[in-house]
Amino acid sequence: MKKDKVSSAVIRRLPRYYRHLSDLARQGVVRISSSALGKSMHLTASQIRQDLSCFGEFGQQGYGYNVESLRKEVADILGMNQGHTAVILGAGNLGRALLENFHFDRSGVRLTAAFDVCPELIGHDISGVPIYPIEELEHYLSAHPTSIGVLTVPGSVAGEMSERLIAGGVKGIWNFTNSELHADSGIVVENVHFADSLLALSYFISEAS
Repeated sequence: MKKDKVSSAVIRRLPRYYRHLSDLARQGVVRISSSALGKSMHLTASQIRQDLSCFGEFGQQGYGYNVESLRKEVADILGMNQGHTAVILGAGNLGRALLENFHFDRSGVRLTAAFDVCPELIGHDISGVPIYPIEELEHYLSAHPTSIGVLTVPGSVAGEMSERLIAGGVKGIWNFTNSELHADSGIVVENVHFADSLLALSYFISEAS
């Protein structure tokens, strides 16, 4: 059984577990011990066991973990089998890059539509995803219940667009704008700041030199 409160650090390690277990499965690895899994992920065996214990008992003493079974368990924990759907607001440079290059389906999310204000984009498809005018957002969401709204719009309209998504019934927002959005009751917001990651890298490079 899942514990009442799981730390953010544990949750953010789960995708790493899923990716690594998927790689092991593709390599034909059937089972692996916590120490071997930890070593390959640069974690301790106790950290592996502690993280997974937040969600149940998955390994067997003396046997370790069945790789494919554990991969499926982690996928379930991450909600990858719940049929989540998503729409993108903003089909400009960043939105197009996500549409053309990011495999939403590999994360268990089906991307169904994108919205923009540019007449040259509206009415066309990008990688099979139709582009609609932003004016049709509310109508679309009412007809197609959507789990996730992806924001790649200018920061100046991020707040307004998030409010429209929330009013339309989305449960989570993946925010790529330069504006920090905060979760309301029942809504989850994941703010993605490329500059933060780059600055952190800059810091570590500076400290190492």
